[in-house]
Amino acid sequence: MPAEAVPEWPASLDVGRLVRTGWRPRPFREFVLKIHSRCDLACDYCYVYAMADQSWRDRPLRMSSEVVAATASRIGEHVRSHGLTSIDVVLHGGEPLLAGPEAITETVTTIREAVGPGVEVRMALQTNGVRLAPHLELLDRLGVHVGVSLDGDSVANDRHRRYAHGAGSYDTVAANVRLLSERHRHLFSGLLCTVDLRNPPLDTYAALLEFDPPAIDFLLPHGNWTAPPPGRHPGSAATPYADWLIEVFDHWYAAPRQETRVRLFGELMHLLLGGASASESVGLSPVTVVVVETDGGIEQSDILKSAYSGAPVTGLHVTRDPFDAALALPSVAARQLGELALADDCRRCAVHRVCGAGLYAHRYRPGSGFANPSVYCPDLLRLISHMARVMETDLIARANGNREA
Repeated sequence: MPAEAVPEWPASLDVGRLVRTGWRPRPFREFVLKIHSRCDLACDYCYVYAMADQSWRDRPLRMSSEVVAATASRIGEHVRSHGLTSIDVVLHGGEPLLAGPEAITETVTTIREAVGPGVEVRMALQTNGVRLAPHLELLDRLGVHVGVSLDGDSVANDRHRRYAHGAGSYDTVAANVRLLSERHRHLFSGLLCTVDLRNPPLDTYAALLEFDPPAIDFLLPHGNWTAPPPGRHPGSAATPYADWLIEVFDHWYAAPRQETRVRLFGELMHLLLGGASASESVGLSPVTVVVVETDGGIEQSDILKSAYSGAPVTGLHVTRDPFDAALALPSVAARQLGELALADDCRRCAVHRVCGAGLYAHRYRPGSGFANPSVYCPDLLRLISHMARVMETDLIARANGNREA
C-alpha cells in the first residue's frame, strides 16, 4: 500500500496539546474587512487576482448589510470576551471605495455601535487611490485613516499599477494623494510601495517623498519557493532586494532629519535593540489579524492567496462562528507560536529573532508547507546584518563623542 501523505505544516500542529502545556492564543486585534471584492485597476502583481488563489471569482461583489451586521456583532463579542480596550478595523478589497459612500458609512457606524463606548476603534482604509478625492470628506467625517498604494514616479508606478485597458494610474492617484496630504493630512497614514528591482531605489524613494507621507511601507513582491518573486532565485546567495533596500536605508539613516518613517527599517531597528515587532513581516510577535471576506467567510491573511488556492480558508463564517473558533485552528495558532513555528535552519540563524523568517506567505514550499525559511532568506540576512553594523558604528561613535565631551 502507498504511504499516507504527510500533512503540510501546520496542518499537523496539535493545538490541544499546546494548550495543555500552558500556551494560550492571543485575541484578534485587527479586523480586515473585504467590503468589495473587485478592483478598478489590474495590477499584474496582485496577490488577489494574479496569483494562485482565484476565489475572488466566486465571491459576492460587495459585503451585504447582513454580513456587515454579523461581522460587527462578532467583533463586539470578541472585544467583550477578551476585555480589549482598542482594536483596528481596516476596510479592504479589491478596492474598498468601489463599495460606495453608503456601504462605507454603514460598515463604520455599525461596527462602532456594536463595539460600544469605552473601546477605541481605529478605522483605516487601504486604497489604490483612483477614487479617493470624492470620498475624502466622507472619510474625514467618519474618522477613517487612509493608506494609498503607489510604487514611485510615473514610470515606476505604471509598470504594474495599470487599468485593465493598459493605461497607467499614476496621474490620477498622484493628484488624489496630494489632496489627501495637503487638505486631510490628519487622515494620511502613509504610502505602500512594492519594490521592483528595475526602479532605481533612491529615485523611487525621492518620488514618494514628494507627497510628504507620514510613513512609507516598502513591500517585497509576493512569492515563495515554488513561485519565486522576480530576480529571486531559490538557492542563490545573491541579495538583489537587500541591495535595493540598503541604498534607501543608508540615505534615510544618514539624513540630517527624519524625512519620513519607513516602517520596515523602523521595525528592524526596534528588534535589533531588543524590542518586539508590531508587524507580521518581521520578528516573532504573535499575529493577531483576521480577515472577513465579502461572503462572510472568516479567513487568515489574504496575502496567503499568493501561496496556493485556498491557503487562507478556515471554513468558518461570521453568521455561525465566533472569532474565537479561528484561534483554535492549527493554521492560526502557527502564526502565534513565535520561535516554535520556525524551521530548524531558521532557529540556528543568528538573526532569527529579528527576521522571524520573514512574511509567512513567503515561506511556502509544497510538501513542507510553511515550515521553511523565507524565499527571501539571503536578502533578509544581508539587510539585517548591514543595519546592525551601521547602528553599532553609530552608537560607538556617539558614545565616544559623549566621553570626549
